[in-house]
Amino acid sequence: MKFYFPDSQDLVSPTYDFINDEYSPYRVRQRDDVYAHQAVTPIPYDGILVSKAVVDGSMKGAGKYSTPQRERLYRLGVRNFFRLPETCSTIGDCGAFNYIDEERPPYEVDEVIDFYGRCGFDAGISIDHIIFGYIPQESDTEPEAAWVERQQISLELAENFLAAAIKKHGARFEPVGAAQGWGPESYAHSVSQLQKMGYRRIALGGMVPLKSHEILACLQVIDEVRNHGTELHLLGINRVDSMEQFARHGVTSFDSTSVFRQAFMDDRNNYHTATGAYTAIRVPQVDGNPALKRLILSGSVSQTQAITAERACLRALREFDRGENSLEEVLDSLAAYESLVLGPKKKSYLELYERTLSDAPWRACPCALCKKHGVEIAIFRGSERNKRRGFHNLTVLEAKMRSLTFG
Repeated sequence: MKFYFPDSQDLVSPTYDFINDEYSPYRVRQRDDVYAHQAVTPIPYDGILVSKAVVDGSMKGAGKYSTPQRERLYRLGVRNFFRLPETCSTIGDCGAFNYIDEERPPYEVDEVIDFYGRCGFDAGISIDHIIFGYIPQESDTEPEAAWVERQQISLELAENFLAAAIKKHGARFEPVGAAQGWGPESYAHSVSQLQKMGYRRIALGGMVPLKSHEILACLQVIDEVRNHGTELHLLGINRVDSMEQFARHGVTSFDSTSVFRQAFMDDRNNYHTATGAYTAIRVPQVDGNPALKRLILSGSVSQTQAITAERACLRALREFDRGENSLEEVLDSLAAYESLVLGPKKKSYLELYERTLSDAPWRACPCALCKKHGVEIAIFRGSERNKRRGFHNLTVLEAKMRSLTFG
């Protein structure tokens, strides 16, 4: 089972100064900052997935690459751009989530093939159009006309993509067919049609909203039409507890950013361990918190008071990690700052912080980032800490996947 990490240009600076919260004046981002596969060992994924929509930024809110970054990717190729070791593989897709509201995908087959070829991907997924809707018993309910149309669009583009990639262009990447559906039978239909076209590797899209048992129901029906040797990829799916079951139905790879994003997007499950998760300790920067800035500008909160409370929290957390103060002392500091940042009407995280600090999971973690940064990895504050915590979460996922039995 291979895990691909979708790229959004997530890097950290090895020389970031956590005490003063500042970058080195000599730092050059594209030269010095590192990806997860450079920051931790073992490498926490088998490869990376890169979306055309993320690279080219042709749709509002989609682009994560600057023009110089995009030019460097095309010039260097995906492997050299990401400084990937030989053990990592690459796969490209179009980023269908970014054009879900369009009537048709905004890309032509030839330009997608050109993107995959110029970047030197090992595999490339055909252009697809996501269907968001699920009918468990399709024989009982008529699907929406738009769903049927999107499935047909995806199949037509897949057929044209394969023909152009193999016959016309002689592409060096492996073509992967994209299957869309709204239930077990419609997904099976897509897989059957893609196999008839000649695909031997198929990516199942649009399943992110589905529960694990619904994904499994689709895979079981797909089994009835899936040829021996046809490999399935789950787009955007990370269900570790179900992966052994999925593998028994032809799933050989998946991609997801969920554990990485939970480090800074989840309300409480920010720091992962082998047996659970902890809430990261929020110490927002005074000059980087919009709500606190408004309070300061309105005169409701003294800027001097806020900065003093912020610094007191960080100092107390570091002293606690060194065994120089008590749990009660650090919680008092956090409570004082929380009352300034959140105000009396918003929920408190102090009970969750008490659990995090009492257990101090970073002390037992074997990953290089936790060993190096200690409590800093558990502080919810700015991208350098938050992304490092996301990288840590990837190492936990890697260890969980390594412990599973596939066969």
